[in-house]
Amino acid sequence: MKYKTLNEVRLPELGEGIEKATLAAWFFKEGDTVKDGDDLAEFVTDKASFVVSCNADGILAKILFKEGENVAVGAVLAIIEPSKN
Repeated sequence: MKYKTLNEVRLPELGEGIEKATLAAWFFKEGDTVKDGDDLAEFVTDKASFVVSCNADGILAKILFKEGENVAVGAVLAIIEPSKN
C-alpha cells in the first residue's frame, strides 16, 4: 500500500522577540499546482514584510489562514500533497 506524504508549510522563526505576523496575501489558491521554492504567501510585521516559500512540489491542498489574520511563529499555514501523476 502506498501512502501519500503531506508537507506542512509553517511560519518560520522571524527574529528575536517576533512571535507573530499578519498574513498579507496568498499567491496561490487551494487546488493549484505548486513547486518547491515558489513564493506561497506574503507576511508583514511591524518591522518588515517577507514571503514564505513552498517546501515541496505538489497540490496546495489546504490553506489554514485567511488574509488579514495574525499567525503565530511555527503555525501550519498550508498543506501540500503530492501530485497524482
